[in-house]
Parts: sequence; C-alpha cells; structure tokens
Amino acid sequence: MKPIFTISLDFELHWGGFEKWPLDDAKKQYFLNTRKLIPQLLDLFELHEVHVSWATVGLLMHETQQQIETNSPELKPTYAQKELSAYDFIQNSGIGENEKEDPFHYADSLIKEIVARKGQELSSHSFAHYYCNEAGQTTEQFDADSKAIQKAAKKYGKSLKSLVFPRNQFNADYLKVCKANGIEIIRSNPVDWWWNTADGALNESKWKRLNRGLDAYFNIGGKTSYGIAAIEKQEGVYLLPASRLLRPYNPKESFLNQKKINRIKKEMTVAAQNGEFYHLWWHPHNFGNHSEENMAGLKEILSHFSFLQKEYGMESLNMGEILELLQPKAVD
Repeated sequence: MKPIFTISLDFELHWGGFEKWPLDDAKKQYFLNTRKLIPQLLDLFELHEVHVSWATVGLLMHETQQQIETNSPELKPTYAQKELSAYDFIQNSGIGENEKEDPFHYADSLIKEIVARKGQELSSHSFAHYYCNEAGQTTEQFDADSKAIQKAAKKYGKSLKSLVFPRNQFNADYLKVCKANGIEIIRSNPVDWWWNTADGALNESKWKRLNRGLDAYFNIGGKTSYGIAAIEKQEGVYLLPASRLLRPYNPKESFLNQKKINRIKKEMTVAAQNGEFYHLWWHPHNFGNHSEENMAGLKEILSHFSFLQKEYGMESLNMGEILELLQPKAVD
C-alpha cells in the first residue's frame, strides 16, 4: 500500500489549560496570534495537499454563552480535583457572551472556515476537554460529554468519526462509549513509557516530561512509523498511533530547533520508503509564540512531504479517511 502521512491537531484555545493558564495580557495575545495563524495553516495545508483532522473542543463550537448552556450535558464530570472541570471554570471565572467579546473560549467562525476546506476533518477532542484518567469522573459522565459534542457538531452538518483524548489520556475502558457515540477511530499514544498518561493531568513527573522533550531531538525512543498491522481495533474502534509531537520553536534551544525538524523529515522518509504510516500532531496554539519561526519549520516539513509524494507516492489522509481505508469493503 501507499505510505500515509497524517496530521491531527488538538484545537483548544484556552480550554486546553484553563486550570493552569491565567488569562493575562500575554496569554490573550498568545491565543489571538493562534487565531490569526489558523487561516494561514489552512492555506499551507491546501497548497501541499495535506489532509488534517482538527480535534476540536466542543465548547468552541458555539456562538453564544446561551448556546453553550443549552448544549452542555446535565451529567457533568465530578473530578476529585474540581479545578479540572471546564464547568467549574465557567462558574467561578466566567466567560464572555460571544466570540467577538471572548475569542479565547469561542471559535465558531474559525471552525466554519476549517470545515469549508478540502481534506480538513472536524474531529472530537471531547465537549469540555474531558479527562478520562482523572479520579472522580465516570464512564456515564464521559458518555454524556460524547453525546454533547455530537450534538454541537450537527450545526456544521457533521457527525464526528474520530477522536483525540484530551491530554492524551487514553482509556481503553472508554472505547465502548466512543463506539456507541459514533467514534470509530482514535489517536492512541506512542509506545514509549513517557507517553503513559495514567498519572493524570496534574501528577506527571518531571522525569517523564524530560524524556518526552529529549526524544524530540535525540533517538531515545522506539521507531515512529508503522505498518497497517500495528493499527489495532478494540471494542470496534481503530487505534491510530501517534508518531511524533511537533514541539514549538524555542529561542533558547539554538541548533536543536533545526535538529527537531530534521528528525521529523528523516522519520517521514523512513515511512515513505517502507510503505508505512507517519502521524504528526501538535496544538495550533503551540505556534502562538514565535509564530514566524514555527511556520517556517512547518513549511519545511510540508515541502518534504511534497517531495516524498512525488518520489514514493506518499499520500496525506486525515483520520476519517484512514478509517475508510481500514474498513472492510463490502462484497457484492
């Protein structure tokens, strides 16, 4: 089969870290920069024929606070650490009435632009940035969250088929809930131990984070591309492994920034030469600082994909399109 290049993006804005990111002036500018970059990203993906899954927090899929209240599930997560709940944040910190007033918690206009572009898939990142490995929450609450995001996505004429677990908190026990709510493919974590998310959102060790960072530059982990046999199916849901996190540009890392890009290109080449899958991911807000440098790195990666497309027939598919590829074909 043809080698496959896929990108999944965790589209969250402030919902991705409201419990740890005070929304000060610097952070507001960070997310405003992110919003400006999204049309540029879409243009770049279109130029290079790159198909992308935009795993979007459902709370962003609204125009007003009233719509959020209407679509929010009655059964909400009861985390032991209440500050992890988006609903707790809304109640205690408050959000604006609409996207114009509060561009950090609404993104309806951007989502409309995403779904209008060829090859761009609207995917689930849960309705309220739901943490599946945190103490206190239940499968019933995750089920309610899953139903809520499908309801929110209907305004775009979409039934979501793919999902990325927030904070990569993969939980195999929740796959039945995913399947029952229309999700048929999810992004699973790389096999290396530092991607194990059982510790929860606030309890990860510095040692684990350090190893994750080092692996972006140095070969301390396992092979990142994989054949079709590596894509498991559990509870009727395909598990599409992530290959590499595209870490943001860091002015303190000097030559390491280029080393990171070169490593990704080398891994893509291995995938292309062996007819394998390569799955790159990041958050759009990772480009909110040092936007020019981050976009330059991405342009280099996508130009390399265009080379591999011509040289080895590498194809770009989003997660939903990979699902279609994996599903058994009906026989007449």
